[in-house]
Amino acid sequence: MKRNRFSSRKRISADATELGRLSIGLAESGSKLEDTFWQARLVELLDRLFQDGAEDDLTAALDRLFDTHPMAHDDLADIIESHAESCVLREHGKELDLLLFAAPVLAWSRFSIPAATIAKSTLQTLKVHLGAHVFAAGARLALADYLYSPDQLPHSFVDTWQMTRQLGAAALAGSDLNVDAAAMPETNRFLSDTRYLVGALIVPHGMPLFRWNEADRITRESAVKEWVKQGGPCLEPLLTGCAYQPLLADAYHAACRAADSASRPYSLNASVAFLQGALGQAAGESLRAVVGGFHDKRLEEYRIGFGPLDGDTIYHGVVWPLLGIEDESTDVTGEIESVLRKAGLKDVLILDQQFPYEFCDDCGAPLYPNSEGDTVHAEMPEQDDAPSQTLH
Repeated sequence: MKRNRFSSRKRISADATELGRLSIGLAESGSKLEDTFWQARLVELLDRLFQDGAEDDLTAALDRLFDTHPMAHDDLADIIESHAESCVLREHGKELDLLLFAAPVLAWSRFSIPAATIAKSTLQTLKVHLGAHVFAAGARLALADYLYSPDQLPHSFVDTWQMTRQLGAAALAGSDLNVDAAAMPETNRFLSDTRYLVGALIVPHGMPLFRWNEADRITRESAVKEWVKQGGPCLEPLLTGCAYQPLLADAYHAACRAADSASRPYSLNASVAFLQGALGQAAGESLRAVVGGFHDKRLEEYRIGFGPLDGDTIYHGVVWPLLGIEDESTDVTGEIESVLRKAGLKDVLILDQQFPYEFCDDCGAPLYPNSEGDTVHAEMPEQDDAPSQTLH
């Protein structure tokens, strides 16, 4: 008689299982020497999986460890990210370190935020300022000649690994990476969004990568100030009609995470600035913000609805996703309220009720909480050239 299967876990490949075994060994290691042992075997296996394009094995191992061994999951995620964005090359018998980096730019506009090809002259100027203010002296740089939106970036670890090698080859050749703009997917229109410069740098193995790694003790804070001051104006031709804020260039995955975090308060400030201009009134005199938590199996995000002080209509909405280890115990609502009050709002209503993680059945847009505790569409009063009602 055929027996019923009680386990709902999906079968995973032998390679994914081996990734899990090695990662658990690393997580439970008791010494630096043992760390090196496990890491070397993980890197050897990852080399083959990346070469084979085995994205499914990477994600299957991470998914299994997320449920069974969180520490091993984090160790494996770190190593996969590192392998996707960096490597050691050889040139003329010498070892070189290659790192994929991103330089995010936060932007908002009533019109479309461009994602487009970067002119060669602008690309060269950006490289000069990145080299002078962010990267170590003597670093060889290559940039992709395209300003990416989030949905145009590599979608997988394998895609990221391939981009690292393409840009690395360009850096070795002293050139840049030409991107076929016609082949890029269309990007959604949002009032507030992030754009990315993406590139690679090469330095002799073991030498400094960034200005703050060098002996003159330049700090990250001073590096970002100089990058914003000197490099920021070079972005203006790329972001016509936009307000924008450059962020510090960093290793690819770290820069993307930093942009995700910084974009949350930026989008709140952008929405307040936009609504003040659109309505012709100061935020404190005309607007109320309503904050609610939206749950699936757990708290997934907060949504902030902006509406008039004297009604339950919602003009605009902002989604504030939880990142990293944030959960119900994290004082996210306190951070949201602080940002809103600094932006000039006096009426901030934080609702205690739990809202279901739902979207409009017709258009797929998120629904936002209003002062009555209902979820509704964001609907701006009639105006010309109205942007999307969702802000990142």
